[in-house]
Amino acid sequence: MADIIFSKGSGLNDSVYGKSQEPIRAVIQKSVESFERASMIDKVFYMDTSRNFAEKYTSETALGDFEDVGENGAYPKTGMREGYSKVIEPTTWKSSFEVTQEMVEDAKYGKIKSRAGIFATSYARTREKFAAGMLAGGAGESITFGGRVYSTACADGKPLFAADHPSITGRGAAQANLFQAAFSVETLDAVQERMQGFTDDDGNLLDVAPNTILIPNVGSLKRQVLAAVGSDLDPNTANNALNFQVGLWNVLVWNYLPKTIGGKPYFILMDADFKDSYECLPWVDRLPLSVRSDIDPNTDANVFKGRARFGAGFNNWRCIALCGEGVTGGVSLE
Repeated sequence: MADIIFSKGSGLNDSVYGKSQEPIRAVIQKSVESFERASMIDKVFYMDTSRNFAEKYTSETALGDFEDVGENGAYPKTGMREGYSKVIEPTTWKSSFEVTQEMVEDAKYGKIKSRAGIFATSYARTREKFAAGMLAGGAGESITFGGRVYSTACADGKPLFAADHPSITGRGAAQANLFQAAFSVETLDAVQERMQGFTDDDGNLLDVAPNTILIPNVGSLKRQVLAAVGSDLDPNTANNALNFQVGLWNVLVWNYLPKTIGGKPYFILMDADFKDSYECLPWVDRLPLSVRSDIDPNTDANVFKGRARFGAGFNNWRCIALCGEGVTGGVSLE
């Protein structure tokens, strides 16, 4: 998240409001930065900035294999083509709050700071809720957030999580990153194996190596996941066989994710390195939070207005997979 841009509106009466401007600005900045440190957005999405009204994301198929051409053999001609593409257009988000002239005259700086802090928290919370809603809604084609509809389709036209992602070249088989099963060590093994087998559109094996487990804040699920990946020994065997999953995972608990899908807990596996290298899940910041203040001529209140432009979408599904017992339309692992 970029720094906040802050400017004073024209006609501001500094003799009345000047003393309140800087504290409000400081509270807004401090609150947003504090929220940013705990944010999951940059851990889940590929963070990008833009100077354009929209950005196009795409991929390319891999080159064919090298060939043994013998002595003085000619170079074989291999090629690659553009894969599916996705256009993400940042949208405009706004909010405001006001400080009454009476508050300033009566030196109610505590209340002023409180309102500024709530305002900053509202901005950061909105981003977090939108990001989590987009991700969890990836099992469908769209979500509704704040009364508006946002696409959760991937570049190939399928939902981010689907059982039948197509190949643009037709040389690769349809692939799944949506699975149906309750969490267990065996299920974790199975989803990990499926992701390690992801191929490009030509059927070439990719270097997908899932290293992140993302879950909602569900106590029983947290205990299961941490038991599965946090012990050197297999928690499911009496003879304490070696647990090869230990040390492989970064477990993230995102409190803004819905607790269930289809009434049951779920988990998400992700290759965080692949996600960034291939720009899989772009989050586009076009304009950081810009705060300005004006005097309302009817009330004499100092109105603080915040405006930002950002957007998110899904380009390449191969960095991520979702599995849950309540999932519908996924590949069964049971």
